[in-house]
Amino acid sequence: MGYSKKYLPLFLGLAVGAGVFLGSKLDFSNPSAKLFSYNPKKEKLNRLIDYIDYEYVDEINTDSIVEVTVNRILENLDPHSIYIPSEELEGITESMQGDFIGIGVSYYPYRDTISVINTIKGGPSEKSGIKAGDRILMADNDTLYGERLIRDGLANRLKGELNSQVQLKVFRRGKGVFDVLVKRGRVPLQSVDAAYMLDDKLGYIKVNRFAETTYKEFKTAMDDLLDKGLESVVIDLRDNGGGFIAPALKMADEFLKDDVLIMFTKNKKGAIENNFATNKGSFEKGKVYVLINENSASASEIFAGAIQDNDRGMIVGRRSYGKGLVQREMALGDGSAIRLTISRYYTPTGRSIQKPYTNGNKEYFNEYLERYKNGELQNADSIQVADSLKFKTPGGKIVYGGGGIIPDIFISKDTTRVGETLDYMLRSGRMGGYVFEELDKNRVYYNNLSEEEFKEKIDIDDAFAEDFLKYARRRGIEIELKNYKNQLKKYLKATMAQQLFGTDAFEKIINKDDTMINKVLSFSKEE
Repeated sequence: MGYSKKYLPLFLGLAVGAGVFLGSKLDFSNPSAKLFSYNPKKEKLNRLIDYIDYEYVDEINTDSIVEVTVNRILENLDPHSIYIPSEELEGITESMQGDFIGIGVSYYPYRDTISVINTIKGGPSEKSGIKAGDRILMADNDTLYGERLIRDGLANRLKGELNSQVQLKVFRRGKGVFDVLVKRGRVPLQSVDAAYMLDDKLGYIKVNRFAETTYKEFKTAMDDLLDKGLESVVIDLRDNGGGFIAPALKMADEFLKDDVLIMFTKNKKGAIENNFATNKGSFEKGKVYVLINENSASASEIFAGAIQDNDRGMIVGRRSYGKGLVQREMALGDGSAIRLTISRYYTPTGRSIQKPYTNGNKEYFNEYLERYKNGELQNADSIQVADSLKFKTPGGKIVYGGGGIIPDIFISKDTTRVGETLDYMLRSGRMGGYVFEELDKNRVYYNNLSEEEFKEKIDIDDAFAEDFLKYARRRGIEIELKNYKNQLKKYLKATMAQQLFGTDAFEKIINKDDTMINKVLSFSKEE
């Protein structure tokens, strides 16, 4: 069955996988030496590997056997105890550190060439004069175009040691080929996508994950909005799959009074570790609204749970993912690592929001299907709760454990075929490919627009929207717009703004007429 004939209610369930894969309280300290004392069971496995390595009739890659064995062992524990191969660990670590060493460009492989979508603000490439639309042809003497090279991972070819220099050969329309010397530097991977005022008193902050730099980014954004007159704030954690717990705790601390419980963990021995708010909070009295959906997981749920259980704010959206397990990363000595579940976390009222995983990992990760089938995504009354997992907040509000944070105000999801398809095109980057090619037709004009000029002058007309539909059709995706033409136009303009001005501009356009935000605005005005 072709892609164009299928409903697409499941793609966001896949998107959260990466975030949940990372989400946990990551403790990089090594386990104590006593874990590695002699054990006959471990010796048995070692002997088996040695026998296969030295005696088996055919040549066998025992490294692959070990990886398969490790994966199978972890799969039988829980869905979030995972093995990370050495070739993947660096990228994951960089993402969670919040920066990496590089030249600071995002690019699109257009016609087998590195085509710059935009440069990171303040990054090495911007300082060196590289602009959106430039083609990077060579790095030192290394050719960077061609189908094979695109497949082989061009990003790694542009990385290097801090402050090392790389000579780039660049092509720009109207200028031709020229050389640019770029000094590699720390390139931020921002976790706060947007921070702006929705009206004179209500601020908005979008957090896409919880990395090492998240709290610092958040605090900077919050202080800036307070200077602009912020009295109430929206914290948008939709599609935030989690990450480090520490930044989530620090963020929650900003809103909670001294000595208020944020969350606690419990390990296999029953040892409890409590996490309390301090007296450092900068916004302990104003209204707080937290936006969540079915892809908000782990650290996002810790934050939302702390706000809800302490009667500190209103949770708006749909039931969150339901990940209440805590992992620790442990090195395996060859560049690979495992993330092993070491405890569970609980919200201040004592509820675990971990959803069941007794029926295996496949059913666990496909639980979104059940939410779709039972109507939970459209109707709050379809959310399945257990009276045995009922808890009460200090203010008398009833909350439930057993599988995610249930919002105080439910907002249904658009699960129509057209709505899901447009969301897929937007979030998967396929819309971005089309937009890049359109911008590239008149790059000089677009690069000279300010964000305000773009907002006022650029209008997505019917012809532009229809041309995109043809682009999608050529790629096997059939979209029957019906009543969704305005949504498509909004998505296209937001994607253009993102490529030209960054994620803040993108969110401002995407959030226009957003159902959850409109609900918050209505509450804010009533109060």
